[in-house]
Amino acid sequence: MLTYPEIDPVIFSIGPLAVRWYGLMYVIGFAAAWFLATRRAQQGWSVIRPNNVDDLIFYGVLGVILGGRLGYSLFYGMKYVIADPLYVVKIWEGGMSFHGGLIGVMIAMWLYGRHLKLTMWQMTDFVAPLVPIGLGTGRVGNFINGELWGKETTVPWAFDVNGVVLHPSQLYEALLEGLVLFVILWFYSAKPRPTMAVSGMFLLFYGAFRFIIEFYRVPDADFGYLALGWVTMGQVLSAPMIVAGVILLFLAHRRPALRESRA
Repeated sequence: MLTYPEIDPVIFSIGPLAVRWYGLMYVIGFAAAWFLATRRAQQGWSVIRPNNVDDLIFYGVLGVILGGRLGYSLFYGMKYVIADPLYVVKIWEGGMSFHGGLIGVMIAMWLYGRHLKLTMWQMTDFVAPLVPIGLGTGRVGNFINGELWGKETTVPWAFDVNGVVLHPSQLYEALLEGLVLFVILWFYSAKPRPTMAVSGMFLLFYGAFRFIIEFYRVPDADFGYLALGWVTMGQVLSAPMIVAGVILLFLAHRRPALRESRA
């Protein structure tokens, strides 16, 4: 058993301005995405050129932040929105949803893809391998904040949090949704793949990893278990991702006409 180190979520503050570890994790994630995108765009078969990378990351950041906040407000914080409509813009109070961020990024890629004359799926195929590092650092931020803990357990790698021994479900997500998903997608996308295939792999594996980890993670206090004494909101949102991932992979390999590339 390990003892939770009780890390101060604020790195430093200057007057009313506070720099937080959670925010820094987002910055690291975006910086990693930019670095990886720059490398991948240098491949001759890449649909994104090096001169497109900065704009691509800008659109992606907007999609993550706007979609993540709106998604959290709709999926998890509707009662707060009803009480205070301005809650949606109060990002400093915390609350970001991956599934909302995913929708936001897809919309952003569709918009930027129109400018580049590329389909949304061509865009998301390029972007998908860039995302997991940010997912992993974000979960490390949750761990530093001491939030999103798992259930009580006796496993030796559990953490003692105020006298209660808990699964470090944030670190499980950082490992699977971050490191493992990155390795799968980065190497799978290291050569040309049929359009929609990389996006399908992302949806399939992220959905499966998140669905499994939800068994160890304590459900949101406002929802609890939605059905059968174990179904959580995270699983309800992740199950369609698994199905969509399988469908995209099937279509990608079934329909040669969809195999678009720009050499």
